[in-house]
Amino acid sequence: MEPLVKHVALVSESRQVGTGEVMMVAAALQKQASRDLSGIWQIGATVDAFEHLEDVPVDYWPMIIRDDIGYSAAGIHLDQSGQPFALISADPDRDVWSLTSSHEMCEMLVDPFGNRVIAGDSIKADQGRVTYLVEVCDPSEASNYAYSVNGVLVSDFYTPNFFDPVAAPGVRYSYTGAIKTPRSILPGGYISWHDLETDIWWQQTWFGGSQPQFRSLGKLTGGRSIRSQIDRITSEDTAMAVSAGRATSEFGGMAAPSARSTLAARAQSLHSQINELIAAA
Repeated sequence: MEPLVKHVALVSESRQVGTGEVMMVAAALQKQASRDLSGIWQIGATVDAFEHLEDVPVDYWPMIIRDDIGYSAAGIHLDQSGQPFALISADPDRDVWSLTSSHEMCEMLVDPFGNRVIAGDSIKADQGRVTYLVEVCDPSEASNYAYSVNGVLVSDFYTPNFFDPVAAPGVRYSYTGAIKTPRSILPGGYISWHDLETDIWWQQTWFGGSQPQFRSLGKLTGGRSIRSQIDRITSEDTAMAVSAGRATSEFGGMAAPSARSTLAARAQSLHSQINELIAAA
């Protein structure tokens, strides 16, 4: 059976991000969703750019870029109908907000409502079986592990094998291969889980220092999705993790100016050919 297709809209309400840039990033996100994410997570998706929020069809999940989003408001939320939407902080560096947009898109498509969990042995030695929150970009969310699609920087994401009980040769744990073993995080990343015996949520984070750290989040109450509650706690650290953009990316490919010059050269060639066809008509 073909997966049910989900529709995502990318909209800018920012003075820093114009419609042209939104269209370029939306095209890259569409390619990432259909080429990279779809086969691994068995999802179908479209990603389209819209000039105004009022233009977005009602069955699309909006991702809205704004200038006035505080750390606590960034991330994926549920609207009054229980449908997901994302708020993304604008940035003068396209690679920063495109990376954030990719992060939110991947997580929205894999877990639209922010409560999906997978059981496994805890990575904390004094705990037993726990349930891990499925946030596919968090463990390798830093710009160091981002990659490029159409010259646009997008987020790495883990595969379902990320939750395997043991590591095995030749297994892909994240799209770029940056994650080498199950349930492991990289600098700038984190993972969240629920200890059912104590009803406490925990994280392993790597937001500084030479080693990751454990921290207790306490009990998370209802009213909002688990993901949105965790995002409020980690959003400032996430913003720092992506703030370097392409400069620190191991897999970032060519820089934006180089990609732009390639596009300009192709456009010039097409214009020349079009002019020749018109002249010969």
